[in-house]
Amino acid sequence: MAEPPGSTPTLPMDPATLDVSIVVPYYNPGPALRATIDDTVAVLAESGVTFEVITVSDGSTDGSEATLEGLPEDLVRPVILERNQGKGQALQVGLAMGRGRYLGFLDADGDISPELLSPFVSLMRLYEPDVILGSKRHPMSEVHYPWVRRTYSWGYQQLIRSLFHLEVRDTQVGIKLIKREVIEATLPLLVESRFAFDLELLVVARQLGFDKVFEAPVRIEHHFSSTISPRAVVGMLVDTLGIFVRLRLMHFYDQRRIQPLGPLASGRGSSAHPATERRPGATRPRT
Repeated sequence: MAEPPGSTPTLPMDPATLDVSIVVPYYNPGPALRATIDDTVAVLAESGVTFEVITVSDGSTDGSEATLEGLPEDLVRPVILERNQGKGQALQVGLAMGRGRYLGFLDADGDISPELLSPFVSLMRLYEPDVILGSKRHPMSEVHYPWVRRTYSWGYQQLIRSLFHLEVRDTQVGIKLIKREVIEATLPLLVESRFAFDLELLVVARQLGFDKVFEAPVRIEHHFSSTISPRAVVGMLVDTLGIFVRLRLMHFYDQRRIQPLGPLASGRGSSAHPATERRPGATRPRT
């Protein structure tokens, strides 16, 4: 039986000083990055919350971090991981730094509009759930993408339902907002450094008793490629089965322990590597 929230050791994070922190991880996104960050700042400013946007370069080599120059440093915190370690690792670094009462993340590629953050903030204020997540399966969602991607997505959702019995219909949409207490309790137990990070976070949150989860509609209008790398599919399946083994067979998530986290931690298959938080005129190593 899962223990109630607050009964387990938590990540020692500083007290919240803002309403919302949004982490935007990216790897070679090109010009889409600046537009996504500009829109994110504008939407959050219009919502009336106090906020910060933490951008995390996951070892990008296209110079995209330079496009963020000139953004207000009290609102946007650029972080650089010196080599590519995976989206999940970048999210762990950014979330551990967040100062928000709610912490969330948004994909950098522009497929999901930052405008969707506005209804997420409204849900946060009204109901204060543990987790708010975007879902392609929500009846009000507007999703336009090829049937191949739709088939893969549906099949993966059925696999997740069979293995984990989560009461959510879609775990992988790249927009989520999470109560700080959930992050403090789950982050020390998370292992996944790649795209199964979202699933692992939700599985561990449920295991620890955080079950007030809201699904929100999304709009996805990007024209995806009709093909998906077999290597990516196999990697996602392997990571998913790894979560299942840790949950059901190893009872790993019941160990209630604190692990090294953020830039000093490594996901499976990668070694530790430092991150730097970039400011105009200064580079400060994070320790």
